Amino acid sequence: MFGHFHETKWRLDRSPAMAGDFRWQNGFIAVDWGTTNRRAWMVAAGGQAHEILDDSLGVLKIEDGGFPAEIASIRQHHGEEPVLLAGMIGSNRGWIEAPYVPAPASLDAIVAAIRWPQDGVGIVPGVSYRSGRDADVMRGEEVQIFGALAEELAPRDGLLCHPGTHAKWVRMESGAIGPFRSVMTGELFSTLSRHGILIDRLQEDVFPNDDFRAGAEHGLAHDDLTAELFSIRARYLLGVGACDNASYASGLLIGADVRIGLAFGGTGPIALIGRPDLTALYAEALRLAGRDATQIDGEHAFLLGARAIAERLT
Repeated sequence: MFGHFHETKWRLDRSPAMAGDFRWQNGFIAVDWGTTNRRAWMVAAGGQAHEILDDSLGVLKIEDGGFPAEIASIRQHHGEEPVLLAGMIGSNRGWIEAPYVPAPASLDAIVAAIRWPQDGVGIVPGVSYRSGRDADVMRGEEVQIFGALAEELAPRDGLLCHPGTHAKWVRMESGAIGPFRSVMTGELFSTLSRHGILIDRLQEDVFPNDDFRAGAEHGLAHDDLTAELFSIRARYLLGVGACDNASYASGLLIGADVRIGLAFGGTGPIALIGRPDLTALYAEALRLAGRDATQIDGEHAFLLGARAIAERLT
């Protein structure tokens, strides 16, 4: 997978300003390339964007040395515009590794650390946080965060959350990504619904209903998450109260998640960036915790962030 790194090592040491002989302000292709999926948009000069690709060809499905051919295919079908890649494409599992920018990380620092495997093809780095034994990383979320900031949808100083497989709680400091912490809430719910004794209890859709609220309130108030999860099974076997178990379990996990995030402090509204269905659940849990929240669509934020980066490459 990393053979191409050696072929183009000379390119990786160039100044980040060397974005090829491309005029990014005339339009570009933005790609959110994750572990299992990828999405791409054509972003026009005026900022308008339309989706051109949405498939399951994540980085783990690309054969060694196969990324240049994938980029060539995208350009063949959608034009020769420059390409901005974000997400796991820049990890040690992707095309080439774009090393993490240490927090506090500004947008300018992110742009300066972009890697260039080809002329006009840039890979956005992630962000890392270290303090003593505390350590965390993100890839892809940073683009959405700076997109929200670019349109003043999120505060330059304050707390924001990016719900997802690994939820991110981030303290923004003067417009830079400061300390942050990841919580494996989405992955835990997915694992519980596919393996173990709760499989048959967690197959329904999740809604912010009374059972979700009951779970969230428990998660917010107690530190017995693993024990309470087992109680879902026990209450079902003993017929103790009918319950929408999927919504309760989701509320329980998200309540515990929010409890961790609120430890970052702050008193203002919390910006939630992500899929609307997830931000709605987190907003409800935050309401129960007595905190206001603003919800920002993750796709919109990603495109705003990609555009903010491209403007600095012109």
